[in-house]
Amino acid sequence: MFLPDHSTTHWRPLASRVLAVVLMSLAFVLLTGLMDGGVGVGPLRLFIQPSYPLANALPGLLAAWALLAFTRRLVFSFGLVFLFEALLYQINALKVANLGNPLMPADFLMVDQLSKGGAHLLVGYLPHSPWPYLGLLAGIALIVAMWRLEPPLFPRRNYGKRLLGGAVAVVLLGSLLGGVAAWGKLYNQRVLWLEPWSPTVTANHSGLVSSLLLFHQQYGHGGHKADPGAAKALIAQTRQALEARLSAASSSGERPDIVVVQSESFFDPSIMRGYEDSHFTPNLHRLEKRGTSGPLHVPTFGGGTIRTEFEVLTGLSLRYFDELQFPYLTLDQKVVPSLVRTLRAHGYSTTAIHGNDPAFWNRAAAFRKIGFDQFLSQSSFPKDSPNDGKYMADSAMTDEIMRQLKDNGPPQFLFAISIEAHGPYDVPPADVAARDAIPVPPGISGRDKQELQTYLYHAEHADAELGRLARLLAKRDRPTLLLFYGDHLPALTNSYNVTGFVDGGDMLSEPGVWLLLDPRNAAPAKRESLAAWMLPGKLLDAAGIHGDPYFALTQVLAPQLAELTRAPGAPQPEMTAEQKVIDRDMASVAMLRLKGRLDALLPPQLAAASPTSPRAQPPARSGAYGAHP
Repeated sequence: MFLPDHSTTHWRPLASRVLAVVLMSLAFVLLTGLMDGGVGVGPLRLFIQPSYPLANALPGLLAAWALLAFTRRLVFSFGLVFLFEALLYQINALKVANLGNPLMPADFLMVDQLSKGGAHLLVGYLPHSPWPYLGLLAGIALIVAMWRLEPPLFPRRNYGKRLLGGAVAVVLLGSLLGGVAAWGKLYNQRVLWLEPWSPTVTANHSGLVSSLLLFHQQYGHGGHKADPGAAKALIAQTRQALEARLSAASSSGERPDIVVVQSESFFDPSIMRGYEDSHFTPNLHRLEKRGTSGPLHVPTFGGGTIRTEFEVLTGLSLRYFDELQFPYLTLDQKVVPSLVRTLRAHGYSTTAIHGNDPAFWNRAAAFRKIGFDQFLSQSSFPKDSPNDGKYMADSAMTDEIMRQLKDNGPPQFLFAISIEAHGPYDVPPADVAARDAIPVPPGISGRDKQELQTYLYHAEHADAELGRLARLLAKRDRPTLLLFYGDHLPALTNSYNVTGFVDGGDMLSEPGVWLLLDPRNAAPAKRESLAAWMLPGKLLDAAGIHGDPYFALTQVLAPQLAELTRAPGAPQPEMTAEQKVIDRDMASVAMLRLKGRLDALLPPQLAAASPTSPRAQPPARSGAYGAHP
């Protein structure tokens, strides 16, 4: 076909512009892989398995192409997106350093928490060195200079075509981030590397950005579906043991008050090498000889307190709910079956206590769904309540517990959440000299040493308050049960890497501790390994409250399932064939329980005993959420 001469001059500059965009896009893919550092997305992998680095860079490419269409500036558009990527990777590095795990899609829900009492906590994990901030400012300055100085790549007259191209890029990016199912043809474990049990391995092979999209595609749409047949099979298999537990004689005397203390980041340091003969928790060891205690397997490490908290309050294992990474932020049920509701059905008043902002972690809304009558938070405490370090002292929480316990009226359930030992551990405590006198194993120095000492200083206070609370409860006229446990190990990753653990375990799967006792009446010491979601059944048993088939089932299955609970990214335990079947069927039981559909599947004899149907719940008493009633 004959072309006029002037068309040649028209196509030459267009071809050079397209070539510039292609070369810049290629450079962006290579630089993204270089910044990522994952073995599967490095620059050379583009020539071996191109789908990996291209998939990891694709969201950035779409964003850069959209910006280019609207701004006409090539370096500015790609530079701005690359700066945003650099910020994302820096945040990921902070999370890995503090919590031992890369970013997950649910982590982005934390952005909303910055305006709800979370800023003071999250900002504490930011770097203290000025260099990262100076680097960010330099990057911003460079981007601004590009905006002002860079000549446009395309002429204005192509406005319509550019607008259309930019709109297409925006739509594609929006559908990708929104998890449209069609993108699952690229972001799946057949095309890319996905290990559902290990975000770390997934990110290392597929790249951080791809790992976020992989988990979003796989688990961002409601999780797995329950199988009523599997649930029925498990109930039938365990029916004899369930009936024995449900027919156990309930306590005919005075119902005990129940105090549960979720002690922030508490664990026994003697499980670390170098501290085998330490005595940081003398009260825990003393009280273990008077009650039931043991290792506690929890679903989180270094943070994510509400994961353990949710399991303890509901008896539901997050192992079976991939979509509930941060349950209080994504829970859409208006009524959640729980330990709290079971106790209310037996006449208990129910109160949550926490010396922090009630909006953080969305606790105020979540506690209503779980069934608490009232939630007493930071503003409920006396104005002269002491702090120690960054947060309210555990002694103030003990005082508040004792203020709330009444000598008459209905039995009480108090759920108290401490905060003194919460990280980060770079804020000096009230007694710096006492902190600095704490011995540290060889090989730990500098900032790691100081953070470990700071944590142990606060852990000693937590143990002291456990002892004080037990003594005060023992003096009450009314009977009281005390359940004490640590929600997760603290994020002392560098120290753990130096010392290791006595049992040779991994920090992401190392269990914490739990303790249940009647402070007035010593019992023979008993040891039992449990998962956090098994504690409510154990507590109800101790209180002489039977009749809830679900909580009874958690006790029947405890020996087979307890050790399967791990933090995200932890090495998975090997399971027997029987364990695999029980674990699979229990997933359906848990899902049906959360949806309020389990009771309908129970045999008549078991269903008649269940007090937990939301329709059978008494109305919440008029209480306060965040202030004294």
